[in-house]
Amino acid sequence: MTNPKTVLVTGASRGIGFLTAKLLAENGYRVYASMRNITGQNKKISDELTLWADENKVLLEPIELDVTSDISVQQAIEKIEQKYTIDILINNAGVMPTGLTEAYSLEQVQTFFDVNLYGVIRTCQAVLPHMRERKSGLLINLSSAAGRFAIPYFGVYCASKWAMEAYCETLHYELEAFGIESVLIEPSGHGTDLVKTAPAPADNHRLSEYGVLAGGREKLLGSFQAMFEQGDRATDAVNVATSILQLINADGPRPIRTQVGHDMGVQALNDASAPIQAALIEGLKPIYSPA
Repeated sequence: MTNPKTVLVTGASRGIGFLTAKLLAENGYRVYASMRNITGQNKKISDELTLWADENKVLLEPIELDVTSDISVQQAIEKIEQKYTIDILINNAGVMPTGLTEAYSLEQVQTFFDVNLYGVIRTCQAVLPHMRERKSGLLINLSSAAGRFAIPYFGVYCASKWAMEAYCETLHYELEAFGIESVLIEPSGHGTDLVKTAPAPADNHRLSEYGVLAGGREKLLGSFQAMFEQGDRATDAVNVATSILQLINADGPRPIRTQVGHDMGVQALNDASAPIQAALIEGLKPIYSPA
């Protein structure tokens, strides 16, 4: 690209964020791969990405950004905007709590929402004033099949993703007049380390009251891991990175939702609800659209 577009990817220290940052850089984009603790816990991966970018002569730079910190988000985005315009924001950072819903403490739930929902709100609120001023921009928000269904042992995760979907879809309509798109990616299960790092509920007393049902967490995570170990291409996390690249490169209006991987009925739900949602929005246009 003669004048490459600038992309900010959150949660780029691992998994889908890591793969997406590299794939976009390979395809000519200027990528800021953001992560926490860039000089501490994630120094090794930051150095690895920097070396890889140098060796491959691509535009990729790790940057410190903690989506749970207002100051960190603002500082990172202002640092980029001082040099380039952020054309695309990819909200990828996330955590996948798995376990009995009642047994998660309120403090735990607040912590998970701080990443999965409020982290998205922070980054959007920091970048959107710049995008609105330029009347252009693209927000790609990583949701999940769990953002469309209620799944046992995924109650807190589903709740955070449902909320994120509502927030990001509403932005889609409200930002239309500014030439900015907000869209969602809905992956099913993919082979990343989310399964190995899934936070467990902390209230052991409540867990004990569920008896053998408390073991559902291990069974569910074990089934995911067994599926990934089969090497099914549909569970390869590269699929998600590729879908993100395709969305960025798409001509014309992008779909609000893009399902990736094993369908799980997500597409049928999306197809069924889309005309209902569209009719509602059409009726509200006199209110939310500029005269």
